[in-house]
Amino acid sequence: METNLSNDQEEVILKDLATKKVIQLKYFYKHLFVYAIAMILFLLKEYTNLPLQFFPIKYLNWVVVIIWSAVIVGSAIDLFASYKIFGHEWEERKLRSILEKKYKKQKWE
Repeated sequence: METNLSNDQEEVILKDLATKKVIQLKYFYKHLFVYAIAMILFLLKEYTNLPLQFFPIKYLNWVVVIIWSAVIVGSAIDLFASYKIFGHEWEERKLRSILEKKYKKQKWE
């Protein structure tokens, strides 16, 4: 099906999608940085005799580490591997169907 969107409208929509993707990447890398620091501190706490019993590190245990690792892996799959699963063609079809639904006007006669 052909959409009735002009190139300017499509460009604005694509720019908006790109902006959202960049923001997601920024938050993911910040989260990954904090995760890496926490994992270093956790490993130091578990396998050395350093006195790392201050507030946030004191409550870092294996359950928290496993759940946090799963969240990081899920976020990475969502950002980096989902395009392989769903592909560029799928994204274009889905985007077009969403835009068609939005701009489609139903007339009841």
